[in-house]
Amino acid sequence: MPLFTILTLFPEALEPYLEVGVLGLARRRGLVQTRLVDFRDWTRNRHRSVDDRPFGGGPGMVLRPEPIVEAIEWIEREWGPHRKLALCPSGEPFEQAHAQAWSLEERLLLLCGRYEGFDERIFWEHDIDRISIGDFVLSGGELPALCIVDAVTRLVPGALGDDRSAAEDSFQDGATLDHPHFTRPRVYRGHAVPEVLMGGDHAAIDAWRRKQAQERTSARTRPPRAGDT
Repeated sequence: MPLFTILTLFPEALEPYLEVGVLGLARRRGLVQTRLVDFRDWTRNRHRSVDDRPFGGGPGMVLRPEPIVEAIEWIEREWGPHRKLALCPSGEPFEQAHAQAWSLEERLLLLCGRYEGFDERIFWEHDIDRISIGDFVLSGGELPALCIVDAVTRLVPGALGDDRSAAEDSFQDGATLDHPHFTRPRVYRGHAVPEVLMGGDHAAIDAWRRKQAQERTSARTRPPRAGDT
């Protein structure tokens, strides 16, 4: 059973999402565990501050090493060694292949950054992979951490109502997007469901879905043309 430990300053912001949908169901079924740890509990000053001004000057504040390093060490004493991930813009882009690999890990520790980021000595003390969910900047690593926990949990056997749902997701084969989906009503505002999906010919349906997935993938990855917005 995978254990996700999230090191954050805002555990109360994460708990509601972990309680609902696929994640909440997987937790209730005992398929995954989640633990939220506030690294502010490892501060040593009366104000419980976890950040300070950067050496060398510049804007913003930097997360101090002591509370994060000591929180990691406490977590691994309590629950065992974790695969450690730091959510930050400088990290390797998160892809479905990561989710597939990490779904086999026994324990994942996700460090949620804040402010201008982590004191670099955190990475000198521990083997931590830096991961990003895209080339943009958020206020912290909490949303990326939830993205990763959600993506990995979907691949845990039994987490979805039908395990084929995960096997047929976009990117699950490495590159191809998912095909279009349709449900009732058969006609909505003049738009009818493609006839091939109504005929019961499963070979024809599979071929149509593969073609649609390939076309959707090609359209997404083609170079932008003049006039594109």
